[in-house]
Amino acid sequence: MELMESLKAQIEGKNVRIVLPEGKEPRILEAASRLHKEGILVPVLVGSVDAIKAVAAEKNIDIEGVEIVDPANYDEFDAMVDSFVERRKGKATVEDAKKKLLDENYFGTMLTYMGKVDGMVSGAVHSTGDTVRPALQIIKTKPGVSRTSGAFVMMKDDTRYIFGDCAINIELDAEGLAGVAVESAKTAKMFGIDPKVAMLSFSTKGSAKHDLATKVEEATKLAHELDPELELDGELQFDAAIVESVGSQKAPGSKVAGHANVFIFPSLEAGNIGYKIAQRLGGFEALGPILQGLNKPITDLSRGCNAEDVYKLSIITACQSVM
Repeated sequence: MELMESLKAQIEGKNVRIVLPEGKEPRILEAASRLHKEGILVPVLVGSVDAIKAVAAEKNIDIEGVEIVDPANYDEFDAMVDSFVERRKGKATVEDAKKKLLDENYFGTMLTYMGKVDGMVSGAVHSTGDTVRPALQIIKTKPGVSRTSGAFVMMKDDTRYIFGDCAINIELDAEGLAGVAVESAKTAKMFGIDPKVAMLSFSTKGSAKHDLATKVEEATKLAHELDPELELDGELQFDAAIVESVGSQKAPGSKVAGHANVFIFPSLEAGNIGYKIAQRLGGFEALGPILQGLNKPITDLSRGCNAEDVYKLSIITACQSVM
C-alpha cells in the first residue's frame, strides 16, 4: 500500500486520462468505478454506452459519471481515420483504417497517439499480441530504443525488484539487451528504486565460455555506452548478483554484485521462468508486465488479472505518462 500511495502522489491533481478499451469486461468496470470515485485519474471506457451500462447494472457496478467513448459514434472518427492512414505511411487505406478503428484496441491506441488520453491499459480479454501490435504500429518506440520490452515489479514486504524482459522478446541480441537494461532502470526509478542493474547469465565474469555469455558481456558494454552513469554490471550469475558474500567472491570490486535490484534476463524463457519462480515459490507479488520503450505508455494486462491488478496498473500507466 505504501508503494501505491507514493505512485498516486506522482499523479495527484494532474488529470491524467487512461483509456480502458475493454469496456464490457466486469473487471475493467470495477477498476474504472474505483478510480473514478477516488479521483486518482480519469478512466475512459470504450464501447457501446448501452452495452457497457447493461453489464455494469447486471454486475451491480456503479459507473455513474465514468466517461464512455463509442467508436461507432465518435465525433472525431474521420480525423482519427486520416491520422491513422498518415501514421501507417501507405500501409493502410481509408477503408482499412475505418475497419481497424472499430476494434477497441486500435481505437484506444489512436486516442493515446492523438493525445485525447495519456495512456492505455488493455489485455484482460485480449492476447498480448492484440494489445502490443497496435502500439508498435501507431505509438512506436522512443528514439534510440529498438524494441519494446516487458518488466515486472516484484514486491514482498518492503522489498522491490525489477525483472525484465519477462513478457515480449523471445530472444534479443546484445544491443536489444542493453536497451532493456536502460529502460528497466528508468522503470525502477518510477518505483523509488535506486537502480543497480545486473545483466544475468550462467557465467560470472568469464567463468564459463560460450557465445551466450559473451552476448551478455557485450550487452553490458553497450548499456554503459547508452548510460555511462548507470550502476550496471555483467555478466553475473543470479547468486553473484543478489548475495553479497557470493558477489564479493565472484566479482570482486563490483558495485552491483551482491546488491542488484534490477535483473535483466538473457532471454524470455529465462525471464518468464524466473519471475514465476519468485512469485510462486518466493511469495513475491508480480506487478506487470509494464511495457517499456514506447513513446506513450501502453500496458498489457494478463488475461488472468483481477480488478485490483487493473486498478494498480492503471495508476502505474498514469505515472509513466508524467515521467
